[in-house]
Amino acid sequence: MQQQDIKDHISSGLAKHRNKMTNGADSITSNGVPAAEVNERDIVDEMASLYKQIITHLGEDPNRQGLLKTPQRVAKAMMFFTKGYRENVAEILNDAIFDEGHDEIVLVKNIEMFSLCEHHLVPFMGKVHIGYLPNNKILGLSKLARIVEVYSRRLQVQERLTKQIAEAIAEALHPAGIGVVVEACHMCMVMRGVQKLNSKTITSAMVGVFRDDPKTREEFLALALAK
Repeated sequence: MQQQDIKDHISSGLAKHRNKMTNGADSITSNGVPAAEVNERDIVDEMASLYKQIITHLGEDPNRQGLLKTPQRVAKAMMFFTKGYRENVAEILNDAIFDEGHDEIVLVKNIEMFSLCEHHLVPFMGKVHIGYLPNNKILGLSKLARIVEVYSRRLQVQERLTKQIAEAIAEALHPAGIGVVVEACHMCMVMRGVQKLNSKTITSAMVGVFRDDPKTREEFLALALAK
C-alpha cells in the first residue's frame, strides 16, 4: 500500500468512526460495552496494522522487540492527538455562560497549545492569548482553554486554528469584540525543510470592536503580548 493510500485509508476510517460515534453514541453491545468504545478499539486496531506497514516501508522490522507494540501505541496516540474531532464545543461550554454586566476586556493569555500540522503530521506548539469585550455575558475562564483544546487537537494549520477559536467564542457569547493571538513553533520548519530552529509564527483574529476600533485593538495586543 502506497503512503498516500495509507493516509487516505486512515482518514476514511476516522470519518467512519466519527459517524459511528455520532449516530450510535448511546447504543450498547450485547456484552454491555458502549458501542462507541468497541468502534474506537476497532479503529485503533486497523490503524495499528497500517502503522506496522509504514514501519516496514521505512526499512525497519516491526517484529523487533522494541517495535512490537509501537503500531498500537502510535494509533492510540494519534487518536488522542486528534480527539478534538470527537468533542463538541456546545457540550463543553454547557452551563458556563453567565449573565454579567462587566464591560472591560477579559483576557486569558499563555494558554498552552499543541497541534498537528495537516501538511506533514508533525507537531506545532505554542501559546494562545484570548481577549473579549463582554456584551452582558461572560464565559467561565477555563472554558477558553477548553475551546483551544478542541480545535488544536485536530489536523490543523495555525491560521485556521486562530479563526476557529475566535468564531467559537463569538457564537457562544456574541461579545462586542474578540481578539485571538497564537504564537507557535512549527516542527515542519525545525526538523525538516528549512530547519530554522528559532522561527516563530504569529497569527491573529480580530472580531467586532477589536477589528474596527484601533484603540481597543492596541489595548488588547499590548496586554496579550506583554512579557
